[in-house]
Amino acid sequence: MKKLILLATLPIVALYGCCGGEKTTKEAAAFETISKEMKAQYAPDGRSKTLEVKLEETANGFALKGVTNQPQAKEAYLKAFADKGIEVLDSIKVLPDESLEGKIYGVSNQSVINFRTSGKYSAESATQVMMGTPLQILEKKGGWTRAITPEGYISWVTSGSITYMDKAEFDAYKAAKKVIVTTKYTTMYEGPSEMSQMVSDVVWGNILLDLGDAGMYWRKVAISDGRTGYIPQRDVMDFNKWLDSRNPTADNIIATAKQFIGVPYMWGGTSIKAVDCSGFCKSTYFLNGIVLARDASQQCLTGDDVDISKYVNDGEYTKEALANLKKGDLIFFGTKATPEKKERITHVGIYIGDGIFIHSATKVRINSLIPTDENYYDGSKRLVRAQRILGNVDAGKDIWSIKTLYK
Repeated sequence: MKKLILLATLPIVALYGCCGGEKTTKEAAAFETISKEMKAQYAPDGRSKTLEVKLEETANGFALKGVTNQPQAKEAYLKAFADKGIEVLDSIKVLPDESLEGKIYGVSNQSVINFRTSGKYSAESATQVMMGTPLQILEKKGGWTRAITPEGYISWVTSGSITYMDKAEFDAYKAAKKVIVTTKYTTMYEGPSEMSQMVSDVVWGNILLDLGDAGMYWRKVAISDGRTGYIPQRDVMDFNKWLDSRNPTADNIIATAKQFIGVPYMWGGTSIKAVDCSGFCKSTYFLNGIVLARDASQQCLTGDDVDISKYVNDGEYTKEALANLKKGDLIFFGTKATPEKKERITHVGIYIGDGIFIHSATKVRINSLIPTDENYYDGSKRLVRAQRILGNVDAGKDIWSIKTLYK
């Protein structure tokens, strides 16, 4: 159930009070006003933009300190203070951090790695990334790395889970021959034998470097961090051939989704090991060659709107009222907008047809929106909207093909 909570856990702007006095009050008030404007313009969603600035009083005067990955936001901050006739020192760091020395690219090197909302183990889970995922690196701090996923999601991961590269190394990695894992769970061994020592667990959708055949039954592979080993031939497929074979029809989307049935729910999960609701939808589409936005509250802004406004009996939808939905559409639950409050999305699933949908709630399961059906979902009255993904890939609607983001 990934949703907008991340806006609170990844602060856009932190306001720090300074020492007392009329001047201090003036500076702080200006900062608060300017920060609201900067957030609205440059970082309305902190999951995809980094803008963390605070005002501090130093021995040399007031200073703006913090980080952003948007140079224009920094310039806008400084101009806004200048326009108010307030002198501030510039201590805003633009990411990627210069201390990375050009190693601003990365590739995940664990079967599944956990990203968090800040650089500490006690922080809330934000998302997961699978082995072989290309990343943009923003900064390192205390054993943690802030990185951007292919779909533009910003969060923190333990530094040892990533292989860091400069542009030449990253381009070489992208051009190298690879394989993708096509079975739910398998193992990479030190030698071409199941009796050999395990190098790593490997799961559905992991991407490894291809080092060639090792006999009839084994393939030699490598992880981006240099570890090599062997994996059963039956469990992998040439990555380029796999990409070319993707045929994201509605039936194929639903067939893939059903292979997740019974997989446990986990906040932030995006793999066959465990998924949250939006992670389940994301994983299903990924395995069909499509990259979705990460969270339900982001996914609901992509694709084409589907009209599901016709309903009866105080929000209980009938099959006729859902006639506009097609197989493979994403359906979203939450609270509708009112004059006082914005729409709030808290859950998402994949529509199967005839009022039936599949989603991750406790575990991946199939439920119905129809009150008379035995497997009726008791949250159906919270159905808010639906979006059509298929037909909108690489069409400027925040839905991408893997070829676009990974090649």
